[in-house]
Formats: sequence, structure tokens, C-alpha cells
Amino acid sequence: MSPREAIRPGGRSARVQSAVHDATRELLAEVGRAELTVPMIAARAGVTSSTIYRRWGDLRQLLSDVAVERLRPETPPEDTGSLRTDLLRWAEQYLEESGSPTGKAYLLDVLAANADPSNQFQCSRFNQRQIGHIVDRAIARGEPAPEVDTVLDHVVAPTIYRILFGTELPPVEWVRGLVSSVLEGLTVKEVR
Repeated sequence: MSPREAIRPGGRSARVQSAVHDATRELLAEVGRAELTVPMIAARAGVTSSTIYRRWGDLRQLLSDVAVERLRPETPPEDTGSLRTDLLRWAEQYLEESGSPTGKAYLLDVLAANADPSNQFQCSRFNQRQIGHIVDRAIARGEPAPEVDTVLDHVVAPTIYRILFGTELPPVEWVRGLVSSVLEGLTVKEVR
């Protein structure tokens, strides 16, 4: 369990988390990852370094926690009225946001905190919920729809792989092709 999940911040705890997250984002923009230190963040946030170490363990876990907060979707995916366009818009936006330099840095920060993989699982849950909204709406409209895991395996996973390991961001047509491949041949048997 990540420190952030273990402690549901309220009162002072929420203020500390907010101040530390804000200080981390500000310093990342000012000095970059290579120069960033826990004492710098603590000084900016108005807390002691021991507060940060006690709560987050190390800088990598703190960066992971900040990244998860930035990757958390703020709204459900857009409802365009059809599974195909809902999924296309979501996948295009996911590619654009996660493939941006900032998005890629956040993904790397989440992965770097490998001692505690709970933030990785949380990011996966964000995607599951977003795709689940799309699939549930399609089913409510009477459309055949793929399993959420099918979309994760055939759209999200290759997208993340190409973002993290590719030499350049794939074009939007590529992610559209992934969505089309998932949707081709859906039958009533495959309805969730």
C-alpha cells in the first residue's frame, strides 16, 4: 500500500501532502529531476526532510505519488453516443497526454518507485475505470462491446509500450488502428 493510500489525508496531513506535492511540481519545473532533492522540497514545502522520508520513504516514491495525482482522470470519458467514437476519442487523448514529454515523465516516475508497486496498480485502475465507463455506456445502448481487459491488452498496453520504448510517438492513425482491431468482429457472444 502506498503511503498516500495508507493515510487518507485530512487536516494537517492533507496540508502537508498538498504543500509537498506543490513544492515538488514547482521544483521539477525550476531545477529538473537531476538536481531535485528531498531537502529542497522540504524547504519549499515548509516541512522537515524527515516528514517527507517518513511519509514517502524516498524521492522516487514521492515523485511516483505526485505523478499518480497528475495522471488521475478528472472526469469520465466523453460520451459521443457510440462505442467506436467514445473509444477512439479516449485512445487518441490517452496517446496525446501520456505521450507528451510531461506525460511520459509521469509514467516513468510511477514505474521508478518499484519498491512499492501500488501506484502502478492505481494507474491501471484509472484506465480500467475509464474504459469501463465507455463499455458500460455501449452495453446500455445495446451495442456489442469488448471486455475491458481486451481494450487494456490491445490498445492501452501497446500504447504505453510505444510511448516508453519507441523512438518517437506513434501517429494518431496508429492508435485508431488499434481501436478498430478491437472492435472488428464483435459479436453478441462477446458482449460483456
